[in-house]
Amino acid sequence: MTTSVSVIISTYNQPEWLQKCLWGFEQQTHTDFEIVIADDGSSQATETLIKTFQKKSSLKITHVWQEDDGFQKTKILNKAIVASKGTYLIFTDGDCIPRNDFIAKHLRLRKPNCFLSGGYFKLPMTVSEAISEKDIKEQNCFNASWLVEKGVKKTFKINKLTSHGIKEKLLNTLTPTKATWDGNNASGWRKEILAVNGFDERMRYGGEDRELGERMMNNGIKALQIRYSAVTVHLDHERGYVTQQMIDANKAIRHTTKQQKKVWTEFGIDKG
Repeated sequence: MTTSVSVIISTYNQPEWLQKCLWGFEQQTHTDFEIVIADDGSSQATETLIKTFQKKSSLKITHVWQEDDGFQKTKILNKAIVASKGTYLIFTDGDCIPRNDFIAKHLRLRKPNCFLSGGYFKLPMTVSEAISEKDIKEQNCFNASWLVEKGVKKTFKINKLTSHGIKEKLLNTLTPTKATWDGNNASGWRKEILAVNGFDERMRYGGEDRELGERMMNNGIKALQIRYSAVTVHLDHERGYVTQQMIDANKAIRHTTKQQKKVWTEFGIDKG
């Protein structure tokens, strides 16, 4: 039987953060989903962690791995899409912990000919390290008061964690932030992602996720803002793999996509 929902999680050498992410998926109120881990060349420690979850957890996990050849997230995401079985695909990163209604919200708010753009709340390193399995089970890490107690600054962004019902809808509507395909929290229909040939594998770090969404929008798919509805907390880390050259190359590709209203990439899933 085809699994209707696949969650695709990208990761690279962050087993401790990936463990917290997977603990988050163990708490989901909607339980009928598969996980495909898109692993961009992690070492043995990540594989060991995943094998432990595959044996002990109720989560259905497939591990898709490729050789480490620098930042190649787009390539591994395309491989993960091919390996997934869902008709609806939810994307996140292994350094994000999903709130327990994360999958339920994506499924409730999905619409035909649309993709969803979710939100995240960034945590400092001290809090990222302090979050335990118990804190995830009890959802403390999504509790604004608990986070402030731990030293998180109270800014407007904390509304992502405290908005429900009318407030959540209102903030989704009023936010000046455009709905874009952000890889740490986005979802769409499999057929609509395949219709634009998935991710452009020429792209390294910097807007590589957004470019997929831009081609989808060129293809008549609407971007819906749900940043106050479907929420993750983002664990802190360095980005030693980023170069200005990568960012400039990606900007040039995105410029062409927008200018030529490109729908299809020749550098995606289908290389034919």
